[in-house]
Amino acid sequence: MDVNVSADETAFRDEVRAFFDDKLSPDMREASSLTSGVFAEMSIGRRWHQALYEQGWIAPSWPEEHGGTAWSPMQKYIYDSEAGASGAPRLFSMGLRMVGPVIMKFGTDEQKNFYLPRICSGEDTWCQGYSEPGSGSDLASLQTRAIVDGDHYVVNGTKIWTTGAQYADRMFCLVRTSTEGKKQEGISFILIDMDTPGITIEPIITMAGDHEVNQVFFDDVRVPIANRVGAENDGWTVAKYLLEFERGGAAYATTLAAALEKLHAIAEAERASGGRLIDQPAFAAKLAALEVKQRAAQATEHRIMSDIAQRGRPGPASSMMKLVGSETNQAISELAVEATQYYAAAYQPEARVPGNNIEPIGPASSVPVMPKYLNYRAATIYAGSSEVQRNIISKLVLGL
Repeated sequence: MDVNVSADETAFRDEVRAFFDDKLSPDMREASSLTSGVFAEMSIGRRWHQALYEQGWIAPSWPEEHGGTAWSPMQKYIYDSEAGASGAPRLFSMGLRMVGPVIMKFGTDEQKNFYLPRICSGEDTWCQGYSEPGSGSDLASLQTRAIVDGDHYVVNGTKIWTTGAQYADRMFCLVRTSTEGKKQEGISFILIDMDTPGITIEPIITMAGDHEVNQVFFDDVRVPIANRVGAENDGWTVAKYLLEFERGGAAYATTLAAALEKLHAIAEAERASGGRLIDQPAFAAKLAALEVKQRAAQATEHRIMSDIAQRGRPGPASSMMKLVGSETNQAISELAVEATQYYAAAYQPEARVPGNNIEPIGPASSVPVMPKYLNYRAATIYAGSSEVQRNIISKLVLGL
C-alpha cells in the first residue's frame, strides 16, 4: 500500500477535517475523552452515527451498493487517522463492522434488503452471542441449543460477556443445531430479535465500574428459521469469516496513536524529580518503546488494508493486528497509570459522565486512566485470546 498522500487525497483529508470541525460538538469530544471502554456513551454514539449516516460516511468498508463510500484504502486510512486525532466518539459498531459483512456474503436477498439498510441508518443496534460460560476461546464447545419446531428454532441456553446487550435490538448468535460429528459441524448462525419473549439480560459490572457486558439467558426463545444465515450446521464457516473483521477491522493503529498522544500530554504536564516526567530517561525509554510498537501496528494495518482492497476480506493476518493492537493497548494504559501516579487511584465514576459538573481529583486527564487500564485487561482475551491468535498466525500465516 502506497502511503504517500496525493493532491486528491490531501483535498479529501481537508474535507474530513472540515466535517469533524463542523459536526463534532464539544459534548461529543468530551464523551470521547472520558470513554474508558470499547464504545462511547450510547446516546452520544447514536448522534454521531446519525451525523455520519447523513453525510454518507457511516460504512466506509462496505460496497457502495449497500451504502458504502467506495473510498480507497488510503482514503479510509486518512479518515480513521483524522477520527482518532479529532476525538470522534467510538461507535458501538457490531452491526457495521461484524454482522453486516457476514449478511452481505452469506445472507439471502431478503436478509440483505431488510437488515443492511437498518444497520446503516442506525435503526438496529446489534450485539454478539458467541461466548458462553466454559466456551470462550474454545468457542466450538458452545452448548446453547436450537431445536427445530415447525418453521422456528426453539433456543435454550446462555451467552456471557455480551457487550451492549442492554442496548441491542438484535443479536447475531451461534447455536448448536446438531450433536453429531465434530463439534464445529453442528453449529448454526442465527439472527435474534432481542424483544422476543424468553430473553433475559443480566448486567455484569466490570472492575472499571462500567456496565458494558452482560449475561443473556434464552428460555424457549422462538426464532424463525428464515433468520438463519448460511446453511444449517455450517455456522462455523460463517463465524470464522466474521472473526476476521472483528480482529482486523478495528483501526487499531489510529486508536493506538491517539492513546499515545494523550499519554504524551500527561507526561509533559506531570512533574518528576524537579522536571517534566517526559524528560526522565527511564520513562522516555518506555514511551519510545511503545511508539515503536505503534509504528509496527500501523505497518501491519497497512498490509491488512491492502489485503482487503485486493480480496475484500482481512484474512488470517487479522490475527496479527488483534495480537499487536490489544497487547500494545494494554501497555499504553499501564504506562498511563504510571504517569498519572497516585491520581490514578481515585475512584470517581461520576466524573466520567459526559456533562458532569464534578470537580475531578487531580488533572482532568487522569479521570479515565485507571478505568481504561482495568478495561483493557480483557483485550487479550475477547475476540480470541492472544494464545489463540498466535496459534492462528503460526498455522495460517507462517505455515508451521
